[in-house]
Amino acid sequence: MRWKVWGLIMLLIGSIVPMGFSFAGSNTTQLNQTVLNIDNETREQLISARLINQLDKISSIVEGLEDKLPENSSILTSYEKAENFKEKAIEEYNDGDYYSSILDSLSAMHYYKIVLQEFKEGKEKYNEARERIQGQIERMMGYFRMIERTIKIAESQGLDVSNISQTFNETKDAYRVVLEDLKARDFDKAKEDLKVVQEKKKVLDEEFRELREELAHQNADKIVREFLERTAKGIDFANRSIEYAKGRGVDTTGAEARLAEVEAIYNQVKALAQEEKWDEALNVIENNRETLTGFMRTLNAIHERIVQERMKRNFRGFMGEIGSRMRKDVRALRELNKKGVDTRRAELQLRTAAQEIGMGMRLLKEKKPEQAKMHFAIALRLMNEVEEFIVMHS
Repeated sequence: MRWKVWGLIMLLIGSIVPMGFSFAGSNTTQLNQTVLNIDNETREQLISARLINQLDKISSIVEGLEDKLPENSSILTSYEKAENFKEKAIEEYNDGDYYSSILDSLSAMHYYKIVLQEFKEGKEKYNEARERIQGQIERMMGYFRMIERTIKIAESQGLDVSNISQTFNETKDAYRVVLEDLKARDFDKAKEDLKVVQEKKKVLDEEFRELREELAHQNADKIVREFLERTAKGIDFANRSIEYAKGRGVDTTGAEARLAEVEAIYNQVKALAQEEKWDEALNVIENNRETLTGFMRTLNAIHERIVQERMKRNFRGFMGEIGSRMRKDVRALRELNKKGVDTRRAELQLRTAAQEIGMGMRLLKEKKPEQAKMHFAIALRLMNEVEEFIVMHS
């Protein structure tokens, strides 16, 4: 449809200036000379006939768009005006009023042009909306999968999941109705049915939050022990990263401040764990979630600056180090996998890191070093996470 729209718009633009018409099999100079040699009435008749002929072609294509429009569409209003002017132009031509026919033909073309432009813009908006909806559907499906997995885990640990299971099924069924509405392009019904989903999802969100809390406290000792082990290694890793960055002139003030906060949280959780106050220790972790997340963001920022410094100093050496680390990580993950450790996520991260390196190299060849640095920084961050995973499970 796109080529038709642009072709028609060019046709309209060309038709607005009558003397610019090109008749098949005629030379432009000869045509102009012919037009000059005929009287005004004949000249107007030729132009009027040409315009009406083009209006018929445009109308036959635009007519197919009418069925795709809602009744209250502004495009439909412009289409009706175009059709009225076209019919009027044809009547005037048949009555021999060629001058008036030309004027009304041009008016019809003006409104046809509006129809085509608005239809093109509407189609672009529709495509954008469709992409947004598709993204929302994918996120909702991911949300459902996460809840389903959590329900299964909770059920296997003897927790009562009857209420959340019922709410979950009702929400899924309601959402399925919305998807059917969208498939049928019944957008008004989809909006109404979506309100039902939103209400049910509010209830599901609350029940899911309660289940996660119940599940977390039932496994508080495991979660706290895992936190202590992971955070101890993270603190050690952070200290090494900060020292490395400081040695190369990178400002680490923010990272050091956040590290001190994390160490304080770690010590508090450790003290409670030693007294086997697992629920209290878990509450400390939950209450400081934002601080812990911020600490990781700060470390990632340091990694990105380290990448830039390494690239400036010795790019070939930097790439050699990356390649060596990747080979070691691949071997280490293979060994962990043989021991029964689930390494799928780490393997995916390592593959993604390799892809980021490849993209960075391509951007360097295209002389886009700043964009390349971003991809190298992402790769380094992913590799750091993989190596943390390897250390944790070794």
